Amino acid sequence: MPLEITHLFGLKGVSREDIDTILDTAVSFREVLDRPIRIVPTLKGVAVLNLFYEDSTRTRISFELAERRLSAEVVSFSKSSSSVSKGESLRDTVRNIEAMKIDLIVVRHRSPGTPRFLAAHTGCRIINAGDGEHEHPTQALLDMMTMRRHFGTFEGLRVLIVGDILHSRVARSEIWGLTTMGVRVDVCGPSTLMPLDMRGFDVTVHHDFDRVIAEYDVIYMLRIQKERQPAGLIPSAREYTAMYGLTKDRVKRMSPEAVIMHPGPINRGIELDYEVADSDRSLILEQVTNGEAVRMAVLYLLSGRSEQ
Repeated sequence: MPLEITHLFGLKGVSREDIDTILDTAVSFREVLDRPIRIVPTLKGVAVLNLFYEDSTRTRISFELAERRLSAEVVSFSKSSSSVSKGESLRDTVRNIEAMKIDLIVVRHRSPGTPRFLAAHTGCRIINAGDGEHEHPTQALLDMMTMRRHFGTFEGLRVLIVGDILHSRVARSEIWGLTTMGVRVDVCGPSTLMPLDMRGFDVTVHHDFDRVIAEYDVIYMLRIQKERQPAGLIPSAREYTAMYGLTKDRVKRMSPEAVIMHPGPINRGIELDYEVADSDRSLILEQVTNGEAVRMAVLYLLSGRSEQ
């Protein structure tokens, strides 16, 4: 079934039907990943550009693997070794690359709105791999796939997102995507790491982690983004952990069937105790595997091949 959207800028405004189509398609590609030979000719002849202006490990490798497993032609852009270092603008960089007959662009950039800018100035299909503090839609989609595979349904699911909501593009995509699917989503963290106005999100804000931890099926821990925040938003890493870290003692207060998730990279000993990150209740590595399947699905569906 074709998507209503032609680009994936974020999950705000994306329909329940489109999210279902992406997740259902990802299930099929997850089966491909479980085979001895994990390559299919689905995107043979399609050229994909990975345009990463910010550092990335999981997302970039996951997209590159997804593209190669689909037999696409893959071009990876490095800002440090490109003409950007000589002063070339983003628009000129992309238009020159587009002249080389690129079909899809996967972009990560520090400036919110960059994917829409590229869509306005090229004829390529655009996939947002994270734009500033705006959205990170494929992370939310892979998390949703992980939750649906584990619980079997979104119905009645309760998710608590804990930590640096203010700087988190992941949190925004999680909230938009999960609430569209009918999931109850709430947030928890210090007031200094909350957006000033949360009225645009259908969530309840908590500041006392210990008081509410037992009410949720998924405890979704966010990374403290030291590179994005000025000094003074939290007193110290030790005090943050004491209030909002998922320690072994806090895990004992969780609902018996509740699970732990994290988008990575983990600051071990701050958001999560070492043992907690590797425990049987953690779905973190499952998230990584599902990320590849989700990105295969998004690439396939936006390439236009599904319509053929």
